[in-house]
Amino acid sequence: MADLIVQPDDGIAPVVSAIQKAKTSIDVGIFRLDRSDVAKALRAAVARGVTVRTLIAHTNRGGNKRLRKLEQDLLKTGASVRRTDDDLRRYHNKIMIVDRTTLYVLGFNYTALDVNKSRSFGVVTRKRKLVKAAIRLFEADSLRRPYKPGPKAFVVSPLNSRERLAAFLRGARRQLLVYDPRLTDPAMIRILKERASAGVKVLILGKVGKRGASLKAEKFPGKRLHVRAIVRDRQQAFVGSQGLRKLELDGRREVGVIVKERAIVTRMAAVFQADWALTKAARKDIAKDEKAGVVLETRPVKPETKEAVAKVEVQEAKAEAKEARVEAQAEEAEAKAARVEAEKAEAAARDARVEAQQAEAKVEAKAQALAEA
Repeated sequence: MADLIVQPDDGIAPVVSAIQKAKTSIDVGIFRLDRSDVAKALRAAVARGVTVRTLIAHTNRGGNKRLRKLEQDLLKTGASVRRTDDDLRRYHNKIMIVDRTTLYVLGFNYTALDVNKSRSFGVVTRKRKLVKAAIRLFEADSLRRPYKPGPKAFVVSPLNSRERLAAFLRGARRQLLVYDPRLTDPAMIRILKERASAGVKVLILGKVGKRGASLKAEKFPGKRLHVRAIVRDRQQAFVGSQGLRKLELDGRREVGVIVKERAIVTRMAAVFQADWALTKAARKDIAKDEKAGVVLETRPVKPETKEAVAKVEVQEAKAEAKEARVEAQAEEAEAKAARVEAEKAEAAARDARVEAQQAEAKVEAKAQALAEA
């Protein structure tokens, strides 16, 4: 199952609550932090015995002084602090793993500006494949080791994001709703234009490079846009820290997820529609319709019944349970194979010890024979 966090609507409460409920461990990547409630929750978690590991970037726009302050503030909470490698331009991902069972992939920082005054999203998922992939990534980046990409739904820059987001866009058949503060990557713009030419309705909230002048894009009508998100055909959605910009796809560590849960996709589409309705383009369209005497549909869209939603949720839960069983079987098979290999190695070691003892006995016998002679 998965949940959606919408900013500024939901605030920081979901994140603080997750930290407060943690029982054994919290692994969290932090790019910026000025929320005292988050720091207080981390401090309380450490005090009750939770292992808190934090990972901060080797550089950010504020320079080393700001990073040093962030490091000191985190150390005051009792958490362990590591800095990332300097092999990439920036480590900008925002993930949190609680008790090694729940993954938070956020498009926002733990700051008042991002949480209170910006449109952003966060996805909370308990899917084992995604959680395991995030744990491997966190540990690889903490220890400055290579990371091998995991499931297709776990999008990691610069390793697989270009490939997977390109495929995600190409898969659109009816509609693409895009949030992006700076959509400038030539290849991604080309794909969007191809989809638009194929009859896909492409709407973009944010800024688009000159190559995308023909695309339908509008400035975000709210205070600030700080999310990278895409809703495809109202069936799947992407949320992450990487947008369709070359630097974020190819030069920095960014993380996102692709989700299919209907509740998340539906809410994201609804938020986008509400935001789009406030743009100049939307107001002009309404004015044109009114001038042309077009009767606008005013009847509310019939919501799905509770029974229908429950049925979908049951189906999703069954699918996740099946996936978990398959993973458990695979892990059991791997463990069995490892035990067999261990037993073989132990048998080989026993044989080697016997051979060594036999050889030693022969040497001693020969030495004794020579001595008697």
